[in-house]
Amino acid sequence: MPGTSFAGQQATFLNVKGEANLLEAVRDCWASLFTARSIFYRVQNRISHEKVKIAVVVQKMVQSEVSGVMFSVDPVTNAKDRIVIEAVWGLGEYIVQGSVIPDHFVVQKTSFDILSKEISAQKVQLVRVGTETKEQTVPPSNIDRQKITDEEVVKLAKYADNLQSHYFYPQDIEWAKEGDKLFIVQTRPITTINQKPNPPIGRARINNQKAGEENIKTAITPILIGVGASPGIATGPVRITKSPKEIDKVRQGDILVAPMTSPDYVPAMKKAAGIVTDEGGQTSHAAIVSRELGVPCIVGTKVATKKLKDDDVVTVDGKEGKVYAGSQIKTELKETKNDFKKYESLKTATRIYVNLAEVERARELAKLNVEGVGLLRAEFMIANIGLHPKEAIKNHKRSFFIDELSRDLEVFCKSFYPRPVVYRSTDFKTNEYRSLPGGEKWEPKESNPMLGYRGAFRYISDPEVFTLELDAIKKVREKYTNLWLMIPFVRSPEELVRVRRIVASNGLFSSPTFKFWMMVEIPVNVILIDEFIKVGIDGVSIGANDLTMLVTGTDRDNAEVAPAFDERSNAVIWSIKRTIKHCQTHGVTSSICGQAPSVYDDLVESLVKFGITSISVNPDAVGRVRKVVSDTEKQIVS
Repeated sequence: MPGTSFAGQQATFLNVKGEANLLEAVRDCWASLFTARSIFYRVQNRISHEKVKIAVVVQKMVQSEVSGVMFSVDPVTNAKDRIVIEAVWGLGEYIVQGSVIPDHFVVQKTSFDILSKEISAQKVQLVRVGTETKEQTVPPSNIDRQKITDEEVVKLAKYADNLQSHYFYPQDIEWAKEGDKLFIVQTRPITTINQKPNPPIGRARINNQKAGEENIKTAITPILIGVGASPGIATGPVRITKSPKEIDKVRQGDILVAPMTSPDYVPAMKKAAGIVTDEGGQTSHAAIVSRELGVPCIVGTKVATKKLKDDDVVTVDGKEGKVYAGSQIKTELKETKNDFKKYESLKTATRIYVNLAEVERARELAKLNVEGVGLLRAEFMIANIGLHPKEAIKNHKRSFFIDELSRDLEVFCKSFYPRPVVYRSTDFKTNEYRSLPGGEKWEPKESNPMLGYRGAFRYISDPEVFTLELDAIKKVREKYTNLWLMIPFVRSPEELVRVRRIVASNGLFSSPTFKFWMMVEIPVNVILIDEFIKVGIDGVSIGANDLTMLVTGTDRDNAEVAPAFDERSNAVIWSIKRTIKHCQTHGVTSSICGQAPSVYDDLVESLVKFGITSISVNPDAVGRVRKVVSDTEKQIVS
């Protein structure tokens, strides 16, 4: 399912021999869809039990002398120019479970140079004996030995790169080695790309700000060091659980400490402020699920359950892989965070909006001192519905689709009311739409989806699907009139005219509080900005990410040309300035919602000096950007 890994939720059976045993194993796989932990996982991820399906893959059993997992990008730092490979002796179950600490390799994606390797001692392995799978002692000569050669590391890295190119998305891959042959046994999309720690209300978790990281690095010597698996900083009391039977001990805000985790630990992991395990690597269950939950996590400490004691107060740095005694670090970080809170309260003429996507964060982030939501992405909500819109229409589930989308939209609008919520209608590319259930039937395979069947052109070609979104917007606006609409990827003024007609036929323009915006993310939007404005729009939002890519001809997802991707290039700045100035001339709102203003203070200064109406940034950048805007405005009027 989009956005969720389902890591470890369904049963796996090894060494199955004979037709009768195979059929029984397939039935058991189907049945595992309805175990308590699978049902709990779907409930937590708002996935309908009726919609979820399972396909059982039957493969020839590889007698794995070595096995492992690899990621086509770094799963912790999201570095796109890195491939991470982990390896263990024997079958792969132990690496996924986190039962042993694997060898860890980091490879540079373009040159395929091995940048680092950590070789871990392994004393036990899972092997096939006849028709059974048994744990055995690793031969003494292999305990401290590197599991695969450097040549095999490079070969696997090239496989990972090819798989990412094939699927157009970073991959989480399982592999095995038998004799001198390497086998790929599973690949799936990584579900945690670009996620940041996402603290629910009430958790003792600290934002992973740069200043905070410096504090924690210099404040005190760590009492425990492992492998950083999920970034973020958390402080809380230790709660040691030696098995899933003890998870009831874990309370909201505890630091969960365990030998390793399994899917049965998930209810406790959702309560924990941070997680520390003895075993496992960056591809273990604990690491994957922690990143998905946004919980700081450290794995592979070897001695956490022995060294830490229940009710000890510790601070966990999930990025650096370090555990510190006490909460004094939390206090230092809190002071830094309070500085940003002070900046958030500053008054500015330039409006500060926030970028949002996840409905779970709406109520929490509505407490920020922002003038509204400058970018509400549709894609997360559409993915959560779990159904391709064409499939919904075909199967007479139109009302269901509209109700699900409007329910999520209402949460955002209610939380921020009366502040505006600018909803960017769906901008899935065809390869992304194909991943939705039923999507394979409806989506073409394109060689370059980035420039393919997407955005406004798609709405015009298939207005019935676009109307699903418009009906959901109309339904929400019956109660909350702060919901506005923004159209992405408009290739010509003529396209905008036709999209506007579809919106008008839905009756949305009959309300004086309704605002109609357009994304500026293609060079033609900048060049013909006057013509686009004359079609009849109330505002534009500059999508700095796509605009930079298309102005500079640089693929931001391609590590080979990543150094050339610069949102502050003269051509991009010229495009931004031209857009803002022409909007001023026509009395139209101008905004920006890309990543750049959340990162570059000098760009924020330029935006204010150009006269931009509003700046929409990531939640953790609100305070800093507010201060830069305030300082710049004071310079202008002084």
